[in-house]
Amino acid sequence: MKKRTPAVYIMTNKTYGTLYIGVTSCLIQRVWQHKHKELDGFTARYDLDKLVWYEAHETMESAISKEKAMKYWKREWKVKRIEALNPDWKDLYPDIL
Repeated sequence: MKKRTPAVYIMTNKTYGTLYIGVTSCLIQRVWQHKHKELDGFTARYDLDKLVWYEAHETMESAISKEKAMKYWKREWKVKRIEALNPDWKDLYPDIL
């Protein structure tokens, strides 16, 4: 994955744990910030430091649109999306470095 690529992503703390959906223009940097608790808020409060799913987009606009849509999805749909890419719920951060 290129360094600066718009992306939608899902963070968690454990398999089937709390899920957070985010959007960013630089996935590597944003996940690093989550892992090092540099971002106050939901992910820091619930210790969401595992990248379990992401999807690159051509434009920031399309990434934002997808993120907004996914926030309304049922949890079951989000879990299915994660498991289609990452059935073991492993941390994908090393894969994007």
